[in-house]
Amino acid sequence: MTVRPEHPPGRLRVGQAADMLQVSVETLRRWETMGRVRMERSAGGQRLIDIVEVSRLLDERRKASTDRPIVAQSARNRFPGIVTRVERDGVAAVVEIMAGPHRLVSLMTAEAVEELDLKIGDEAVGVVKATNVMVEIPSSRELRT
Repeated sequence: MTVRPEHPPGRLRVGQAADMLQVSVETLRRWETMGRVRMERSAGGQRLIDIVEVSRLLDERRKASTDRPIVAQSARNRFPGIVTRVERDGVAAVVEIMAGPHRLVSLMTAEAVEELDLKIGDEAVGVVKATNVMVEIPSSRELRT
């Protein structure tokens, strides 16, 4: 006789999934009835949800959100320009923006590049918010002693 573990790896109890999704257990049960989410039962009869299902629901919510447009912000260093380079690997990405005489390079997640659908030639605004500013002087200028 094969007994399945009570809480197999990659599966969440319905209460854990509800917490992650910030909904009630009752909502998840309704979603199951509607066919929006698939659940299994453990050997003890407990509802279990695959972590992939929870990730899918979180992704749906994120994509469906209607973020309000930004009308003001504290950053003053905004550089409108054109995307001139996009390099991605599995996790990280490098995006370069030419904004007039300025070249801005941003290190971000590959996921962010995908969500923004950034491509060479796109218009973009580089927003710089830094806590440290370094000052240099040209080498032709003599220092006073």
